[in-house]
Amino acid sequence: MPRELAEKLKDSIVSTVRGTGEIVNAVTETVSDTLVTALQGTGSVGKALTGAVADVASGAIEGTSQVGGDLGKAAKGAVIGVLQGTKRVGAEAVDTIGSTVQTLVKTTVEVGGDAGSAARQAMEGTIEGARSIKLAGVEAVTAAAAGAVQGVGRVGVSATTTTADVARELISGAANVGGDLGSAAKGTMLGVLRGTKELTAQATDTVGATAGSLVRATAGVGGDIAATARAAVDGTIQGAREVGVDAAGAASAAATGALAAAGDISTAAVEQVERAATGVISGVKVVVTSPFRG
Repeated sequence: MPRELAEKLKDSIVSTVRGTGEIVNAVTETVSDTLVTALQGTGSVGKALTGAVADVASGAIEGTSQVGGDLGKAAKGAVIGVLQGTKRVGAEAVDTIGSTVQTLVKTTVEVGGDAGSAARQAMEGTIEGARSIKLAGVEAVTAAAAGAVQGVGRVGVSATTTTADVARELISGAANVGGDLGSAAKGTMLGVLRGTKELTAQATDTVGATAGSLVRATAGVGGDIAATARAAVDGTIQGAREVGVDAAGAASAAATGALAAAGDISTAAVEQVERAATGVISGVKVVVTSPFRG
């Protein structure tokens, strides 16, 4: 049944996009209507929701890919459609965001698309979709960022550079539509840690590089780098606790990466980030081993 739903949505997307040439609205409406129809035919919306959401998300990307459409726009439309459809059947929309974005990014990579573009526009769709149904934006942004990073990891391309690239695009997407950058940073680091089984040297490098990318991207859009750095460390600690790795070690790696990035910006930036991202955060003493000055 799940693949049947995905194939049905994919065929609808192919037909609609070929007929109109428009992607975001076409995908939004098709995903929302298909999801509602699927869920209304079940005895328990809650039990069927997760599978149906993953199904329509993958079908939206596959259908758009088949007609050579913009996969980033499809990701944006799919998130909005899932949020609106979930709301229509009375389910908790925020619960669907992480898995939706994860599937969208994963499927985009599988069909040869750009993970960063999918992540950026999925973030835009999350914020716009959450506003359209009056959903708390902070939780939605955090969930979307975590899902995007986990989506990259699910297809085996979670190299340090790839994760850092996705982090940059998530900040860009949030900034494009006035979203909370701190929530995007926190969710990004949650996603990184959720894909970590142990704090190896490579994992530590990824944590540091991702935190640094978040700070640089925030500076690039004129955001508050201190708030982003602190949120990144906070998300790192939360994620480390979830998966059972050394929270202090992970937090130190995140703070070190954030400070290194600040050092590329200015001495004032280093001072701001140092004040925000070191000391006791969420019950963990966060320290860095090297001084950073721009």
